[in-house]
Amino acid sequence: MGLKVTSMDDFLITATRSMRDYAVRVVSHLLKLPSFAELGERINGADLLSTDRFADGEMEVVVNASIRGKTVFLFTSCARNEAGIGVEEAKIELYHAVDALKRSQAERIIVLEPFISCSRSDRTTRRSSVGLWVHIKTLSSLGVNHIVTYQLHSDKSKSMLDPTICMIDDIPALTLLKRYLCDAYIQNLETLEKVVRPNWAFCSVDAGGEKIARGFANAFGAPLVVAHKQRDYSRINTIESINILSAEPVEGKVLWIVDDMVDTAGSVESLIRALEPLKPSEVNIIAVHALFSNPAVTRLGRLVAEGLLNRIMVTDTVYSSCAMPEKVPNLEVVPSAELSARIVRTMVSNASMSKMMRPFDASIYLKSPNLFNQ
Repeated sequence: MGLKVTSMDDFLITATRSMRDYAVRVVSHLLKLPSFAELGERINGADLLSTDRFADGEMEVVVNASIRGKTVFLFTSCARNEAGIGVEEAKIELYHAVDALKRSQAERIIVLEPFISCSRSDRTTRRSSVGLWVHIKTLSSLGVNHIVTYQLHSDKSKSMLDPTICMIDDIPALTLLKRYLCDAYIQNLETLEKVVRPNWAFCSVDAGGEKIARGFANAFGAPLVVAHKQRDYSRINTIESINILSAEPVEGKVLWIVDDMVDTAGSVESLIRALEPLKPSEVNIIAVHALFSNPAVTRLGRLVAEGLLNRIMVTDTVYSSCAMPEKVPNLEVVPSAELSARIVRTMVSNASMSKMMRPFDASIYLKSPNLFNQ
């Protein structure tokens, strides 16, 4: 991956205002790992950056300590965040932060953006801008050496970056959710063999999401259901029809609808209503990024109230307040800070990232869960 830190004192973890608490949790997990405990607060740069706003609305980010020669891990979010900062302001603050770090002579800058909010703007459908290209081009031009994110919307997005200028690693955060399924609901090989494989099925939201759903089906040895969605591309977030494709009857199955994100929940609501006549015993949602843009909360709450949706399982790559479970019934949020700490450890020690990229196998994990924590 090209990063080599010669001393444990050569790196620092910091964040823009949007992820300061998250960065503190990452440091806390990192200090629990072997060979990092002695670093103490020397790597905690949560307060390294301060943001000033001028009367006319302009912004300036200031670095409050010497970082000359250090590798800086910068955590940031331009989606819903703990500081309540809007998308545009969060992006501008990120760009200013990178510029400030570069001008302060940071040796390397690694941006960890668990969810890249513009990741769906990855193609020209009309004479349109490409938001993801603008974002990563800006970061690399300002001097970012490496971008780490979780579950990009499209694999092809990684080809937008020139690896000789800036690297990108897209960590499959769906593995977090697969592990959580094992820990919370399966727990042993007998349940996997006698309950999960004959009674569960994993369903894609659309044909484009088949790869993600197939990954779950393969990981747990369960059937795959594919929803073929016909969109009306003249209107945003509009679906005309859904066809359900399955080699086995859906009736009586525990269905897990899998996607990389839930935005307005329009697609999942349409899919769940299309599945209702097929009489699954239970329908659940699994997604990495919980955007929950309006009217997602209303739609999900309505599905739960009608008995059509059982549980919603997401990660915290997009911030969820303590009040979110009250707004979205049966919501389960899987934390990702420990995974982020392992990524930092791997990069600092110049080790291979391949362990985090390998396919997940539930039967192997249930035999030796610590294997996936290495």
